[in-house]
Amino acid sequence: MPDNRLTSSRESATFADQEVIRGEGGETHQVAGGDVPVLTTQQGIPVSDDQNSLKVGYRGPTALEDFHFREKIFHFDHERIPERVVHARGFGAHGFFEAYESLSDITRADLFQRAGEKTPAFVRFSTVAGNKGSADLARDVRGFAVKFYTQEGNWDLVGNNIPVFFIQDAIKFPDLIHAAKQEPDRGFPQAQTAHDNFWDFISLSPEAIHMSLWAMSDRTIPRSFRFMEGFGVHTFRLVNAEGKSTFVKFHWKPKLGMQSVVWNEALKINGADPDFHRRDLWNSIQAGDFPEWELGLQLFDEDFAEKFDFDVLDSTKIIPEEILPIRVVGRLVLDRCVDNFFAETEQVAFCTQNIVPGIDFTNDPLLQGRNFSYLDTQLKRLGSPNFTYLPINAPKRPVNHFQQDGHMAMVNPKGRANYEPNSWGGAAGGPREAPDVGFKSYPAEEQGPKLRIRPESFADHYSQARQFYKSQTPVEQTHIADAFTFELSKVKTVAIRARMVSHLLNVDQGLAQKVATGLRLEAMPKPADAARPTKDLPPSPALSILGNPPDTFKGRKVGILLSDGVDIDLVKGLKDAITAEGAMLEFVTPMVGGVKASDGTLIEGDEKINGAPSVVYDAVAVLLSDDGAKLLSKEATARDFVTDAFAHVKFIAYNAAAMPLLEKACVAADMDGGFTELKSAADAKTFITTCRKLRFWEREPKVKQV
Repeated sequence: MPDNRLTSSRESATFADQEVIRGEGGETHQVAGGDVPVLTTQQGIPVSDDQNSLKVGYRGPTALEDFHFREKIFHFDHERIPERVVHARGFGAHGFFEAYESLSDITRADLFQRAGEKTPAFVRFSTVAGNKGSADLARDVRGFAVKFYTQEGNWDLVGNNIPVFFIQDAIKFPDLIHAAKQEPDRGFPQAQTAHDNFWDFISLSPEAIHMSLWAMSDRTIPRSFRFMEGFGVHTFRLVNAEGKSTFVKFHWKPKLGMQSVVWNEALKINGADPDFHRRDLWNSIQAGDFPEWELGLQLFDEDFAEKFDFDVLDSTKIIPEEILPIRVVGRLVLDRCVDNFFAETEQVAFCTQNIVPGIDFTNDPLLQGRNFSYLDTQLKRLGSPNFTYLPINAPKRPVNHFQQDGHMAMVNPKGRANYEPNSWGGAAGGPREAPDVGFKSYPAEEQGPKLRIRPESFADHYSQARQFYKSQTPVEQTHIADAFTFELSKVKTVAIRARMVSHLLNVDQGLAQKVATGLRLEAMPKPADAARPTKDLPPSPALSILGNPPDTFKGRKVGILLSDGVDIDLVKGLKDAITAEGAMLEFVTPMVGGVKASDGTLIEGDEKINGAPSVVYDAVAVLLSDDGAKLLSKEATARDFVTDAFAHVKFIAYNAAAMPLLEKACVAADMDGGFTELKSAADAKTFITTCRKLRFWEREPKVKQV
């Protein structure tokens, strides 16, 4: 056998002459570019060679004694922990909550005591049904979970971007999720509810009809985490220092307003950038454009609860804002991305049971079940009851208790006392309870027989569903009907389709007819049996996204398609107008190296045309030269850039030289009020002001007919 002696890559990297320095932070290498830490094993043993395993001879087998190789492979083999059963695909960020005023009159919760005080927070956004590898723009409920690191411990407000839920009792949660996930015999569809199992379950669960209206609305295809609301869903209690209880529902209101995409756009975004929501949040924080939400409270007492038409413990119901206005009490700001996705976003453990003095539960059966379930979930995922030692989960105040041992115990009681009560005095006896400051459950009186029942006060399943539908604009109502039609078209069992339409008849006759026509049902079914007559509640304008538009284009993004020879003054004018609005822009160019403008200026491209479709922008501009328009008119992706923007009813700016591309994209003949010609730099301000409406919805009926 030939010798074939090999030099290690360590030696070839010329590390041999480096000087090793020992200091308080451990050993460091003094190399070109500065000091770098010495690579060690998990036991802290310095590593001499991380490029080659230990072999017997130059071409021999690997030695079993290579502990560095063994440890490295061992850890790699166990890198993955079980993903969350629900909310598996998530993205998180750090920030703070700032109280606007003292709420000491209604709660003793520490974070609400002092105006202007900032409480550290971590927020995780997520989709519910999809696995970790699914795409961001699935039609799905979004998780909106907030961990407050208060001075009296951690409070987890674990909510969604929708204020109601599918079920009333937690015992049905496994059935709901089993039905929504991939069908077990085939393992698909992924991150979709458009299949038989899900709609079979919903059609047999009238309590889910209200939530299904929300799920089929634009709320479940948000443009960004930054543009969606959040809700605590359940009714909680606030308790003040005197022990007085006030019921509360929690709301998060985005400072930038609400915004969603259209369905065809969502499908194309998933193909163009499956990390669209993640990237959007990351980029906004990195750019210093920190997302903000205001915390609002709906506060009420027992008297209001008794007079309200619906049971406040029913998580399939809301209290309309017009009946009970929201009191804004603080703001949430996300200003720092995580340092390590796994250590923070993936290992963060939210538990609805994590409340602090001044906040308490109610008897909402869904909330009660969540309180029981979450702790089991964290043990399964994180492998130890000591998951609270992980930095992302650890309180930012001293922790003192007698809990000990278990996997990965990082702190154990010191001294002989590991139980309570004990007779060891002073510090030797360890921590003691503090009746004056410790958490006390609200002393609600409970009585009655043990029964497996659903309260009669939970029985109206259609009135609020009808109210939600009536509260939407005509455009949004069309989207809801289209969504039901699409989802049910994927259901192969005709009886399930008909059963869903029978429920929709109890919501709105017109909605049911649109869906039945879209499915081409041979006969309209009879309305589903209803436990209680459906009420005609007044519309709640707060429930509409389009009915509550923002008054700014701030936080949105414009994609500007450029070519060589473009008028530099138009480019500068548009860039200035976008920046002044507080919006973002990206230059999309035929080649990633950019374009040369009319004055010879090189404008670097942010994206190449075939990697930046218009679906990833809120509005677009097409600024070309005559030669550039001729060139791009032959480019399919450039034509799609314009065609999709038109189909998704976006505002479009253009210059005269771009007309050949618009003609090739078949939109020139249909130019409407959503187009703005930029004849001079001054026109750019007009375009951006128009963009504050976000979409030119008047175009949608024409686009749909085509």
